[in-house]
Formats: sequence, C-alpha cells, structure tokens
Amino acid sequence: MPELPEVEIVMRGLKSVLEGHRITAVAQRRKDLRFPFPKNFAARLSGKRVTGLSRRAKYIVGALEGGECLLIHLGMTGRFTVVAPSGAARSLDRYYFEDADRGDGTHDHVIFTLEDGTRIVYTDARRFGVMDIFEGEHKLLQNIGVEPLGNGLNAAFLAEAFRGKKAPLKAALLDQRIIAGLGNIYVCEALHRAKLSPRRKAGTLVRSARIDPRLETLVRHIRGVLNEAIDAGGSTLQDFAHTNGANGAFQERFAVYDREGEACGVCGSKIKRVVQSGRSTFYCNTCQK
Repeated sequence: MPELPEVEIVMRGLKSVLEGHRITAVAQRRKDLRFPFPKNFAARLSGKRVTGLSRRAKYIVGALEGGECLLIHLGMTGRFTVVAPSGAARSLDRYYFEDADRGDGTHDHVIFTLEDGTRIVYTDARRFGVMDIFEGEHKLLQNIGVEPLGNGLNAAFLAEAFRGKKAPLKAALLDQRIIAGLGNIYVCEALHRAKLSPRRKAGTLVRSARIDPRLETLVRHIRGVLNEAIDAGGSTLQDFAHTNGANGAFQERFAVYDREGEACGVCGSKIKRVVQSGRSTFYCNTCQK
C-alpha cells in the first residue's frame, strides 16, 4: 500500500492537470471498488469544476464547485494515467507499466474527461481503492491525527499523546489517531535516524517537568525522511513511478528498512527484524536505544 510520500506525489501530479479544470464526462465501468460508488456518482461529477486538490493522510480530496468533495484512496493497486488530447500518456501511479492505461483495459474502472479533452484513467487490479462524494467531513477522515508535515506535529504534541502509553514507540507512531498517514517504511527510517528503539515504550519519552529533547529530534527526522522521500520520487518497492514515469529512488537511501542481516551504515552491527502488530520492523539494536 502506498505511504504518505507516494500519495503526495500522485496528488501533486493530479493537481497539475485537474485543479481549476471542469470535468465534462465520467465513465464509470463498474458499480464498486472496495465500497460501492455513491448514487449518481458520474452525474454528480460531470460538469463540475475542481476548485482545489489536497492530501489528508493517505487520501486525496478534490474540492468541487457547489460544495461537494471527491474522496480518493488508492488502496493496494490503484493508479492514475493522464492521457493528453494528443494521445500522449504519462503515469501518475504507484504501479508503473511500460504500456500506459488508456481507458480500454480490463482494470480501467473510471475515466474522467476534462474540458480540453484530457482523460484521467483510474486503474485498479485488486479494487481495494475508494472513490466517494461527500459534503462536510467524510467518515473516513474523522478521528485521524495531525499531519506529519504540518505544524500540528511537534514535541509538545507527542509528549501529550505518549503520556502514560505502554505501547511500543513504533506502534504509537503508526496509530493513525495520533499521526495521520505515517507508514511502516518511514517510521523505521525516522526511528533509526533519531536513534530510538522501536521496541521502547512510548511513554518513556515523556518527562513531567519539560519536553524530552529526544521528541524534538524524532519530529525533525519524521519530517526530514518524508520530505526526502517526496523529493526522491517515493520508494520503488512495487514499481512505483512518479509523474514523469521514472522510478522512485528513496529506497536507495534506506538505512534499515528491508535490510535484515546487512550492516548498519552507522555502527556496522547487523540490522535486525522483528514483527510488531503484524508488521515487519527493521532496526539497529546497537544504535537505537
């Protein structure tokens, strides 16, 4: 499943072609993805201008004139291809194939046509993606935490969120009610940079009198690793590609993730792997305490 940097990259790619433009037609090829499409999905989008496009956690939200919003989640295999009026196509997706999806494939489920003839094709082989239309606040966006790249994530916030927590630090960071959109790869990498063990109890980083400076270090590295991943075009684990079709390159900078048994670049100790809450955790037992 794509993590925050990959969703941010797709959102920016869509924003460059969709924001400010009118959707003139929507071809809906099936009745559902992970959930059924909302009633009159195509009709409610046709003729609407997209006034803004943003990311919330791992969701893409398109603001529509008239007050409604389009919610998109890529699921496991969701991807977008932009087909220009000339016929030239470019991938905005996580799963990149040499032959771009032009709307006539078995798994091309939704096609948005814009006023200038541009087509945006949504392809999803496993159909775990989500598309919905809503007003106000969507139920899937309720009760999720602060954005890790926003001002809401700071040492004081984490101190309050972690106070009294006996859960492992990694589990606390992956709790979407605390931080929205932070995923397994980038938590492993941020914890290694911050020299914090994923197995330590989150509450041990909370002091009664003042903010533990290790929390400030952790926040800095969470932001740093996410921004570096975005700048690098994401991480290519299952053929992710950014907007120009090139592979993401951040996996070349992994210090610990998926490197079990290899030498830590800091101390030379072997990278260890444990399973926490059903997810693989990679860390250096020497560097991270």
